[in-house]
Amino acid sequence: MHDLDPLDPTYVADVLSRPPFITIPGVINVRDLGSYTSTTFPGKMTKPGHLYRSAEVAGILPDGKALLKELNITKVFDLRSETEIHKYNTPLPEIDGVEIIHTPIFQTVDYSPEMMAKRYQLYASGKTEAFMELYSQILDHGGPAFGRILRHVRDKPNEGCLFHCTAGKDRTGIIAAILLNLAGVDDETIAKDYALTRVGREPAREMIMARLSKEPLFASNNEAALNMFTCRHETMIAFLKLVEEKYGGFEEYVKRYVGLGDADISKIRDHILVPANSRL
Repeated sequence: MHDLDPLDPTYVADVLSRPPFITIPGVINVRDLGSYTSTTFPGKMTKPGHLYRSAEVAGILPDGKALLKELNITKVFDLRSETEIHKYNTPLPEIDGVEIIHTPIFQTVDYSPEMMAKRYQLYASGKTEAFMELYSQILDHGGPAFGRILRHVRDKPNEGCLFHCTAGKDRTGIIAAILLNLAGVDDETIAKDYALTRVGREPAREMIMARLSKEPLFASNNEAALNMFTCRHETMIAFLKLVEEKYGGFEEYVKRYVGLGDADISKIRDHILVPANSRL
């Protein structure tokens, strides 16, 4: 089975009905990053109901907007580029009581036809090495955007947030990995969380493929389109290894590319972790 071949609908419905997935009408691939055990800090786990990841929220329905407030989500960080927002006509929604913050990883210049052609070629190969090059680009450009999310976690311990890109896989997966790693969650668990997008995006599979079919590279190459949306467990494992080897680990990355120090990281960690027996 290919990574974007249809999954059994009964299986998908069952997985999506259980944690870590959250049902927010009009948004797909929503997950709570809470209740993951910290192996580095025994007796601790990530705080439930605090950090959420998802695909784009442009299509959120009224019931979904109400649910965001019920979940104590005060800020939504949109990692998409200006180009994506205009291209797919998916503007930032207005949600009473929730601040939507446009926090692009890549600037408009990084979405030139030439740059996108190169990026699509990498995605189209589906190879782990290609994803490592793409994910390095995200890390190299993402310091300011990731910094806004990390500073929110540092400064607003009682306010939840949600972050997303388009499908909630690559850019979203990287900031999720940063947060979980800082909290001491082991690599295997981080990789499993990343791979859950395989199920989380399933309700939008046809829409995803329809969008890609409008791109020249993918229009006549269905295999390339499928490769772009792979989210294999081993891809995240390779990425975590890359961060150690190329960036000196996530803490060093956060210091060098985000500009935070040891005290900031310690505070972020304190705000993510709670006692493992907590029932919040």
